[in-house]
Amino acid sequence: MAQAFLVGRILLGCYYLQGAFSLFANLGQMARAAAAHAVPAPEVSVLAAGLLLLIAGLSFLLGLFPRLGVAAIALFLVPVTLIMHAFWSDHDPMQRQIDIVNFGKNIGLLGSSLMFLAVPRPWPYSVERRVRLPVRAPV
Repeated sequence: MAQAFLVGRILLGCYYLQGAFSLFANLGQMARAAAAHAVPAPEVSVLAAGLLLLIAGLSFLLGLFPRLGVAAIALFLVPVTLIMHAFWSDHDPMQRQIDIVNFGKNIGLLGSSLMFLAVPRPWPYSVERRVRLPVRAPV
C-alpha cells in the first residue's frame, strides 16, 4: 500500500509542478486570460497561482510539510475554480461544457488533496521520514 501511495504522490505532485511551470512559462497569455475574467492584478495573481502550485507539487512529491501543501492547493483551487471556471455564467455552449469539466476536475482534485490530511505522518518514502523532522500532532 505504501508503494501505491508513493506512486499517487509522484503523479499528483508532478501534475501540480507541470501546472506551475506552465503558468510561469506562459505568464503573459495566462495573465490575459485572468484579466478577461476580471481577476485583479492578473500578472501578480498568475505568479501567486504558480507559486501555490509549486508549493503543493513539491510538498506532495517529497512528502514534506503536507499540511502546507494541502493549504496551498486549496488556496489555489477554490478561487480558480469559482472565478475561471464559472460555467453558470457562460453563454457559449462549448465554453460552458469546457468549464463544467474543469470545475468538476478541480473539485475532485480538491477532495483528493484534502484526504492527505488523514494520512499519518511522516508519510512512507517521504523526506520527513528520511530526515526525521519533528511532526506535531494534529490540533
